[in-house]
Amino acid sequence: MAAKNFIVAIELGSTKITGIAGQKKPDGSISVLAVVREDATQCIRKGVVYNIDKTVQCITNIMQHLRSQLHTGIRHVYVGVGGQSIHSERNVIVRDLTDGQHVTLQLVSEMMDNNSGMEYPEMEILDVIPQEYRADSLLQIDPVGVQCSHLEGSFLNILQSRRHYNKLNDCFEKAGVKIAELYLAPFALADAVLTNVEKRSGCVLVDLGADTTTVMIYHKEILRHIAVIPLGAGNITKDICSLQVDEADAEKLKLRYASAYTEVEDIDATEKYDLDQDRKVDSSRFIELVEARVYEIIQNVWNQVPRDFVEKLMGGIVLTGGGANLKNIDVAFRTHTRIEKVRIANFVTYTIASTNSDVNAHDGTMNTAIGLLAKGDQNCYLPEERQTRPDMFDHTQNNPANSYDNTISTRDPKDLPQGVVLTAAEKAAAENKAREEAQRKAEEERLRQEREQQEREEEERRKKEEEKKKPGLGAKLIKFFNNMTTPDE
Repeated sequence: MAAKNFIVAIELGSTKITGIAGQKKPDGSISVLAVVREDATQCIRKGVVYNIDKTVQCITNIMQHLRSQLHTGIRHVYVGVGGQSIHSERNVIVRDLTDGQHVTLQLVSEMMDNNSGMEYPEMEILDVIPQEYRADSLLQIDPVGVQCSHLEGSFLNILQSRRHYNKLNDCFEKAGVKIAELYLAPFALADAVLTNVEKRSGCVLVDLGADTTTVMIYHKEILRHIAVIPLGAGNITKDICSLQVDEADAEKLKLRYASAYTEVEDIDATEKYDLDQDRKVDSSRFIELVEARVYEIIQNVWNQVPRDFVEKLMGGIVLTGGGANLKNIDVAFRTHTRIEKVRIANFVTYTIASTNSDVNAHDGTMNTAIGLLAKGDQNCYLPEERQTRPDMFDHTQNNPANSYDNTISTRDPKDLPQGVVLTAAEKAAAENKAREEAQRKAEEERLRQEREQQEREEEERRKKEEEKKKPGLGAKLIKFFNNMTTPDE
């Protein structure tokens, strides 16, 4: 029987594109209805699209398989935004106030607007995370109503390469798939695996993917930094390939023998690992090869932690993603960062019901996709009467079953929940709306100035007419002498 109430999410990972559909239950649990995974190594590199046509084909295949498993049409989907070009930049907006002035909501909104108007060459602002406001010498989360003479607003701008942002949007447009919402995938992951205590007390979330490692720092429940490092577990596999084995065999060797950290006294100098039927490698050499790359990844992760937060990580380090399955990865992080509290999040904190083996593996590889699914709040079911039958003579329709609705929302960016990103179409619509509003205000200002000018001219004309009506000097003298010569009665 076809489901009629479900959410569909698509995650573009560094090596796979994952489509997932599920139902949210009244008790807050999620029932996974369908999962489809497509290899994306030929179209996505380090989490970003580099071959649009092949990415479109992968998305089309995923949508076809999801519709087949759900036995119904799909109205729209939630899409995760991630990849190497995602990073954050801090920005400070300053306002000087007169003595005794209180901070107003309008002033705070103006500061946020000024920050959002920042220009970053070749970069797109995806989201803005307000940090703290410094009112004179005091830090405030909400400064409205505070009396001060100097106000500083600190903002964290989440950026992505404009080229990658546009490519992602192009892929879904060409595939004929309507996007319900673009969502920052790392945010969805963080909400899916971190506890409120960890976010509040300060923690580092490390998502160890195949080609990339995403680092997020939280403190006082506020995101303080995000970066995507172009290194991942796949780099370990490539290093093993230097032993003259192909990548598929190298991956098997990694899963069989690799350890992120091995104590020196535990290394057996005489032990050898089988590479194939005819060749072996010294275990010490293999261990050195793996640990060197792990150390490089950890050092790059640790370099992303701002120095002023190193002593504030009471929640420790949380590891997730497929790379977190590497043996002793938690030990390696403890050893190289000196942070004792390290947790591996192999699965989300939500209650999930599923018969899918990928979901039930609890190996961290589905955490982001499930996190995106949990963020969905609009039914993705497409009733049969809304589905368009394909026209064999119309070659302009890429995906008729999803092209029924070309309506573009015009949501105000300031009203979007944290983590939600405007699509390219929504952004263009918002810019057009802002442009039209600016033109309307400019026209209103022009008309106001014209009215004021007309009023001034009318006032001057009235004064001149009154002056004309007043008697001149000669008339005044005649009247004076007449008064003087007229005898009194």
